[in-house]
Amino acid sequence: MNEDATVRELLAEGTKRLEAAGIEEAALDAELLLEKAAEMNRAAFRAFPDRKPGKEAVTLYESMLAEREKRIPLQHICGEQYFYGLRFICDGRALIPRADTEILVEAAAASGIKGKRVLDLCTGSGCIAVSLKKAGGCGYTAATDLSEEALTLAKENALLNSAEISFYRGDLYEALPAEEEAFDVIVSNPPYIESAVIGTLMPEVRDHDPLMALDGGADGLSFYRRIAAGAGSRLVSGGRIFLETGCEQGEQVSAILAEAGFEDIRVIKDYAGLDRVVSARWRNV
Repeated sequence: MNEDATVRELLAEGTKRLEAAGIEEAALDAELLLEKAAEMNRAAFRAFPDRKPGKEAVTLYESMLAEREKRIPLQHICGEQYFYGLRFICDGRALIPRADTEILVEAAAASGIKGKRVLDLCTGSGCIAVSLKKAGGCGYTAATDLSEEALTLAKENALLNSAEISFYRGDLYEALPAEEEAFDVIVSNPPYIESAVIGTLMPEVRDHDPLMALDGGADGLSFYRRIAAGAGSRLVSGGRIFLETGCEQGEQVSAILAEAGFEDIRVIKDYAGLDRVVSARWRNV
């Protein structure tokens, strides 16, 4: 790659290379990688397309393009992802925070969680718990995950965003101390991909997201059954649960919650009109 290339030339070459590698949003990815490498923003690209970023930036851009050509996720290459207006460290220890999950955060925050006790199951990167703590103003917040690596990342993200969260390692509710009080709200983005489907996913997901964060069992619903079955003993009377789902799982997850004793069950659509979140209220007892 020409060390004296302009922004315009670098973007054109980067886009061409990523298109050849099968990257769907090649132009956008090339731009984001050059932003990171040259420490410039899009406004600067458009205002100064003939600017030459220089040798160091071009060398870094070249290496980042090479990684993306191998279908390494853009977020892993850049080392970060913005979610719900907050910055999160991003790598292979947990799922990449995705825009779809913001629907879950919005729904939980809109339910009136200020000052309330919140439990985040399968916390992964910690993006849900941290976002609810910072933007939703919830009170005591606990988060669990079976993966020690994911919890380490979640703790780093909580520290990065100055969010006070109690993290526990273990399998769903089993991770919580026996003396833990009941929660007002439970949230979760659990694994929900059918085991047989995982091999067909995009390389960025199939090869770089942790398998344990994807595999929801034979029908993709195993975690929902377990979460619903144990929620009653961890929720206050009238407490609410918010679960992210696959785009065709709303009806099935609703049925699982109804069978477990939940009421006021609602399926919340994403901006594409697809099932994204199921919320419900634990019965008054």
